[in-house]
Amino acid sequence: MVEVARKTFAGPVTFLKSAPGLRFLPDPVAPEVAFAGRSNVGKSSLLNALTGRNGLARTSNTPGRTQELNFFDVGDAPLFRLVDMPGYGFAKAPKDVVRTWRFLVNDYLRGRDVLKRVLVLIDSRHGIKDVDREILDMLDKAAVSYRLVLTKADKVKATDLAEVVARTAADARKRPAAHPDILATASEGGMGIPELRAAVLEAIG
Repeated sequence: MVEVARKTFAGPVTFLKSAPGLRFLPDPVAPEVAFAGRSNVGKSSLLNALTGRNGLARTSNTPGRTQELNFFDVGDAPLFRLVDMPGYGFAKAPKDVVRTWRFLVNDYLRGRDVLKRVLVLIDSRHGIKDVDREILDMLDKAAVSYRLVLTKADKVKATDLAEVVARTAADARKRPAAHPDILATASEGGMGIPELRAAVLEAIG
């Protein structure tokens, strides 16, 4: 699966469109795997590492900048789509922006039949925070399958990483819609990226 996934992501990956509201969503013609995470969790860097393309997802020094669902086609036709969801948990965003985000994300999660899995990114240095639990609760309520992915795993000691993986897995086991296995990744060194690619392919079946 790892080798098949490597070849798949080595093929065409193109930005399709940004959707600031449900009426802008692309036609549901291919399975989708979405990426969710706090604003500074390293989502754009991980998407770029996953696809092997430096500028595919824009990285921003201003957390919470992405307020739209960004769609990327993988493969010709396409085979499936990656969806970059707007980051959550940004303290400085106005209340109406947060409310708009909540409506957009909630409606997308509940109403998208082609959505196969959400990969929820958790910073290895902090583990699951209260703001992460809010999105996990939202996913559980919407009965959307999701998997927890630790980012920045190269920024913590191996013993601390093992502890956060165990803690995160214990949390996942209590949740009805969570995949039991936790992935630990690092965008810079490529740790866990082949396994993450395989997890995307596994999710779309």
